[in-house]
Amino acid sequence: MGINSLSFKNLRRRKLRSILTMLGVVIGVTALVVLVGLTTGMTNYMKESTTNIMGDVMIMNSTGGGTIMSQSGSSFLSPEAVDELRNMSQLYNIKEEVQFFTEFNGTSIYIVGTSDWSQVEINGTPGVVISPTVEAMGYKIGDKITIEDQEFTITGTISEGAMGMGVLVLDTDKALPLNDNKPTSLTANTRGDPEVIKDEVENTVDGITVSTKSDMSKQIDDMMSGLTLFIGGIASIALLVGVISIINIMLVNVTERTREIGVLKAIGFTSREVLGSILLEAALIGFIGGVVGLIIAAILLQIAIMLFGSQIGDIQLVQMLPVWLIAGVLGGATGLSVLAGLYPAWRASRLNAVEALRNE
Repeated sequence: MGINSLSFKNLRRRKLRSILTMLGVVIGVTALVVLVGLTTGMTNYMKESTTNIMGDVMIMNSTGGGTIMSQSGSSFLSPEAVDELRNMSQLYNIKEEVQFFTEFNGTSIYIVGTSDWSQVEINGTPGVVISPTVEAMGYKIGDKITIEDQEFTITGTISEGAMGMGVLVLDTDKALPLNDNKPTSLTANTRGDPEVIKDEVENTVDGITVSTKSDMSKQIDDMMSGLTLFIGGIASIALLVGVISIINIMLVNVTERTREIGVLKAIGFTSREVLGSILLEAALIGFIGGVVGLIIAAILLQIAIMLFGSQIGDIQLVQMLPVWLIAGVLGGATGLSVLAGLYPAWRASRLNAVEALRNE
């Protein structure tokens, strides 16, 4: 009997114990993959959405316009800056975007002007679209709604507002007059290398900052990487607990199989082969537990997509389970399990054949 087949036989011989040992790894891997997968999926979705809706460059006020948190008057682009940008030959296909807060029925709602309705999931038709929070105020499709003394007819609804707040989405040309014709940002295509045009535009027009697609992707990565590491660290504790249980179980196995190990050595198995057999058992527990954990995590993530797809965006399972995550989890679970089995394996390999045979 080969040393490899012996490892498989030992796992099958103690099925219940092996399954319970793997269960700790399965739970740890599932928790790790689900939590990291969610943040990874959100990161990939945000990057794809951002690069799809913007041109080669995005231009904002240098004080930080373009974010929900930056809503003072100085954070918008001035009409003079917009005119200068529109007259630059390096830029074309320029689109204005605007987002701002305004008072409505005694509360703040978020106004979003868009020039690309394909990025908005609507129940109804494009034009003037409201979120459930605004609907709860008694408004529905076909009703009139007054914003900043201007009356609009509601044409549709969206399933969720940003962070549950009241949101009203309308065409950019209708939203701009509500904000004194000051856009939050411009997107544009460039005639030439976006990185070169970026520097030229910033040096020509005062008070603006220009971001390319690669800049936006890096900003999203920087913002989400810390969150991913934090969540991954917490979830890794569950995996570590499962791996530690392997040490205990393997020590119990070695103690119970002392006589068996003595027989193996008596018939010619070397200490190195005994060491390899125990380590292979630990590796199999980690690898199989990792595979099962990944399958369960993928099922849970797909269920989350089906149930909460409208809230978390049009995220696909492949975005939540990139190759690096799958390989890292399988390699990590297997490697940690081997480390966990190292001491029990070393202890088994050091057993004296004669003394082991005397063990009852």
